[in-house]
Amino acid sequence: MHRTLPQRLKPSQLKLIRAIQDCGKLQLAAETVGMSQPAASRMLSEIETNVGAPLFERLPRGMAATEIGMAFVRHAQVILSELDTLANEVAQLRGGNAGAVRIGAVTGPAVGVLVPALKAVREEIPGLQPTIEVAPSVTLIRGLEEGHFDFVLARLGSAHHARDFMAHPGRTEVVSLVARAAHPLVGRTVSLSDTLPYDFVIQEPGSPIRAALEHSFLEHRLEIPARVTNSSSLLVALSLISEADTIAPQTREVAQVLSRTNANLAIIETTESIVVSPYLVLQTRHRQLSPVAQRLLDEVLRRL
Repeated sequence: MHRTLPQRLKPSQLKLIRAIQDCGKLQLAAETVGMSQPAASRMLSEIETNVGAPLFERLPRGMAATEIGMAFVRHAQVILSELDTLANEVAQLRGGNAGAVRIGAVTGPAVGVLVPALKAVREEIPGLQPTIEVAPSVTLIRGLEEGHFDFVLARLGSAHHARDFMAHPGRTEVVSLVARAAHPLVGRTVSLSDTLPYDFVIQEPGSPIRAALEHSFLEHRLEIPARVTNSSSLLVALSLISEADTIAPQTREVAQVLSRTNANLAIIETTESIVVSPYLVLQTRHRQLSPVAQRLLDEVLRRL
């Protein structure tokens, strides 16, 4: 199969065409690209022979691009610019100074650990291109297995074991009860039994926060809240608690961010603690992380 003219052109030929346009003289253009004038003359002649038309007019005081030559100049500039960009990006990637990284996390660690780590790494690596997905652990583990994430901050369910992954210990989280600032229970320390008359918006049954909340009620010989809206959406929870005396259990890190950034929200302090099982930082065993992903992982682990 014969290659077309654009496919046969080499970067050295494109550089010569650009240099002739910039310098206006073949000798200066040859010096710019680091070749002798005879070699540059032969290269230009070869290109023009393949094109079947001159690219530059030979004038008494230099060279001027023909209409066809200007088309070559325009495309040479674009192609060489893209090649320069590619070379810079490859150099940055090799040095760990740029690149894309995909991380998954459950809500608490995403807010309390991942975001601060990301800010720190981005100061070192301005070209960092992160994608963060916040989702339930089962979704994150499946995504990690399918290669969608470089690493995740999640909890292992019964279908998986830590030995299936490269696992780093995370934190044990505490649950706080978030409500609107005007809630009757805000401003004093109450018992979990005091919360039972109120509506709750909680993650679906089986979720870590839901399990921890129910365990804490049962451990203190209390009934499990009966008036519950099931939703893992933080937006839904915020909508419900902002308009009524509904209570939303959230990890303490998330609860502190919400109450600190929104004067209309507050934390209901309880005498009993609600503890969630610890999460792990997980990566697949047989996939080597890019330098930038490894740098972010190291920063996450440093903060645990």
